[in-house]
Amino acid sequence: MPLIDVSIARGRSPEQLRAFIDALHQAAVSTVDATPENVTVIVREVERAHWSRQNVTIAERDASSASH
Repeated sequence: MPLIDVSIARGRSPEQLRAFIDALHQAAVSTVDATPENVTVIVREVERAHWSRQNVTIAERDASSASH
């Protein structure tokens, strides 16, 4: 009974998120023989200003690349 819990930066379209959920679901079914009805996928969207790597938020990186 796989539970797939993924965090992703906010900003994807509903279609992208749906495709992502489907790909995760299919990966669990095909790689660990999970029955489809037992696969749970949770996608948590995190605000870009609340996600940081190397002390720079995604929002800051977005703003920096837009100004170049």
